[in-house]
Amino acid sequence: MCGIVAYIGEREAYPVILKGLKRLEYRGYDSSGVALLNGGGLKVYKKQGKVAELEENLVGKDLHAHIGIGHTRWATHGEPCDRNAHPHLSKSGKISMIHNGIIENYAQIKQDLQKKGYVFTSDTDTEVLLNFIEDIHLNNGGSLEEAVRIALKRVVGAYVIVLLDEEHPDTLIAARKGSPLVIGIGKGEHFLASDASPIIEYTKEVVYVNDYELAIIKADELILKNLGNEKITPFITKLDMELAAIEKGGYDHFMLKEIFEQPHTIFDCLRGRLDATNGTITMSGIQQYAEQLTQAKRIIIVACGTSWHAGLVAEYIFEEVTRIPVEVEYASEFRYRNPVVGEGDVIIAISQSGETADTLVAIESAKEKGAIILGVVNVVGSSIARTSHGGAYTHAGPEIGVASTKAFTGQLAVLTMMALKIGHLKGTLSEKRYTHLLNELNDVPEKVALALEQKDHIEALALKYKDATDALYLGRGYNFPVALEGALKLKEISYIHAEGYPAAEMKHGPIALVDDKLPVFFVATKDSFHEKVLSNMQEIKARKGKVIAIVSEGDDAANALADDLITVPFADELIAPMINAIPMQLLAYYIGVAKGYDVDKPRNLAKSVTVE
Repeated sequence: MCGIVAYIGEREAYPVILKGLKRLEYRGYDSSGVALLNGGGLKVYKKQGKVAELEENLVGKDLHAHIGIGHTRWATHGEPCDRNAHPHLSKSGKISMIHNGIIENYAQIKQDLQKKGYVFTSDTDTEVLLNFIEDIHLNNGGSLEEAVRIALKRVVGAYVIVLLDEEHPDTLIAARKGSPLVIGIGKGEHFLASDASPIIEYTKEVVYVNDYELAIIKADELILKNLGNEKITPFITKLDMELAAIEKGGYDHFMLKEIFEQPHTIFDCLRGRLDATNGTITMSGIQQYAEQLTQAKRIIIVACGTSWHAGLVAEYIFEEVTRIPVEVEYASEFRYRNPVVGEGDVIIAISQSGETADTLVAIESAKEKGAIILGVVNVVGSSIARTSHGGAYTHAGPEIGVASTKAFTGQLAVLTMMALKIGHLKGTLSEKRYTHLLNELNDVPEKVALALEQKDHIEALALKYKDATDALYLGRGYNFPVALEGALKLKEISYIHAEGYPAAEMKHGPIALVDDKLPVFFVATKDSFHEKVLSNMQEIKARKGKVIAIVSEGDDAANALADDLITVPFADELIAPMINAIPMQLLAYYIGVAKGYDVDKPRNLAKSVTVE
């Protein structure tokens, strides 16, 4: 949450920062701002609303500078408005700071500063931290760097901060704990950002800053230190991301582009790992823990949001093919409920960004207790990837749309391969079943491409149901988590209240909602529960509900019961969720567009949830 950008070098800073903010806007778009430092002093410009509104407001302003910082905000402390927007200025007006995270003990610090005569112009914890740093700097007589170090030892919470000091116009100071920070290294210039997307246009050499590290950045120098003032050698990583991956490529929205990328992103996820012809799965991040995985007494999956739904599908898969008990936990609950975790337990952490705060803290705690941590993430070099013992990247490429689409199917592909590999190693999966599932998995990219051919039909259905105020999504077995994901997508993108349920649970309450206006979406592809799902559809029809069914090609029985059908290629029930999710993504997208909403930036949401 929140996007930060900074630049120091020979270029004009403002265009670099502005472009970076636009690329990071998926992290928050309540307000934005920039601070620039030139011979005329420190200038701060900020505006409620999206980055485009800031850009319009700055036309004609003095924007010349070779050093600057920028921020796009997802509001935590203080409502979205101009005065709460970042960057913030210190009491003296000589230091400006941007911040991503939450300072939990800000209230006590604020009280102490108010007793000293400090007056605050915003409601944010950021302004409190900035003035706390300046107060230490003024009273201790040391450098600003030392004041930052002292302050960060006293605060509780998560942060990435970047400071711009009028008295040192050739230096940026940055630090992180819990929230991400990437530093791009150019020739005589440096770029700072929350992720690599603002950087790849200029350089592919980056340093991922770790927790409790402080960076002192000049145009031609990068110094990393820990909070004990000891120097750290920066580890330079080469980005494998391409600029085209973060552009729309002719699509109206990033979300639509990312939906249609899925045949390729799933193929990329399988490529080099799955060899259906020779019956092998190669995953080095899993193989090195093969003994622990095959002997595990239980697997705990921790995740949030869409990743949690992927974990629910994985629960069904792992238990069927490995016969290992699986628990799926909301990371936000798992981290606080003192769970029983110990040596021999395997924790699988799923996160698109690899920076999800609750998931990161959950696995850090489990790791301390001796559990094996496996990460399933999309972003190379992310915090969860670095914290985990092993795992696998999804290779879905940058996902800019706030509502997750291709990351979800990439996660399912990785988790399925992990389960099949472990089941094969354990001998709990017959050779015949193993071979069959490898071939089924190998066919997923092609079947997803066929499901996407329903685009025009689904768009027509979206127009038909866009004015609904509520919706039910129902499924059984492997398709129950798919129903949950479909309901989540509709809520995120169209703001229509939707609930996902196991179809059999409908009679235990939700059926009271059914009338002739309620659309009920069934994930009803052919599987071991198919006959029972058809019975559930009949129960809805008997109460005049509108039945929209996602069915396997040639399913005449479902055809007779549904008001509207969406057909998808048949797949084994273990594999089918990757295909069945596609129509639901398209439906949510087209309903959101039909209602006139910004589907890439749905209200109140942000892509990477780096705060609690």
